[in-house]
Amino acid sequence: MSLTPQQFEDTRREIWANFKLTGLTKEQVASDLNISLVKLDKLFALSQKSYNDPFIFRDYLREKVIEAGKKPIPFSSMGEDVHNYWFLDSEIIAKRQMTAGDD
Repeated sequence: MSLTPQQFEDTRREIWANFKLTGLTKEQVASDLNISLVKLDKLFALSQKSYNDPFIFRDYLREKVIEAGKKPIPFSSMGEDVHNYWFLDSEIIAKRQMTAGDD
């Protein structure tokens, strides 16, 4: 995924805004996704090596915001349909299979 510096900044801001709307802690999110806090921080920073992981994280955040009775903030640079991106594995994303380890 190739984003401009502005798109990276906007996406990081959108991730944080949606996270805040969930009302969850980082520890709760990491536990739900079965990942470490190190990996979670990389997802917040968009420095995760896997392209699938940020989309899994995005979908998780949107779901949790809705469960909290709020409206998710749209992700301006992360398209809705993962099938439109040749570099993503839609099956892995649908199953929420984060990559192993902290990278």
